[in-house]
Amino acid sequence: MDVRVDYGMCQDHGQCAIASPRVFQMDDDGKLVYDKHPEDSQRDEVEEAADVCPVQAIFLDES
Repeated sequence: MDVRVDYGMCQDHGQCAIASPRVFQMDDDGKLVYDKHPEDSQRDEVEEAADVCPVQAIFLDES
């Protein structure tokens, strides 16, 4: 599974970091950083993070 965040859409709300903290984190400047290639065992969390994103900026691609 590959994860992509459209930084042009992302507004750094951080809801993804709450839903999936092992994949999405907010850095010291409040900007989103994430694991682009999380383990498949994290799929449910990543899907939840994509669902709760207020601007729908998270995309999952099968690898």
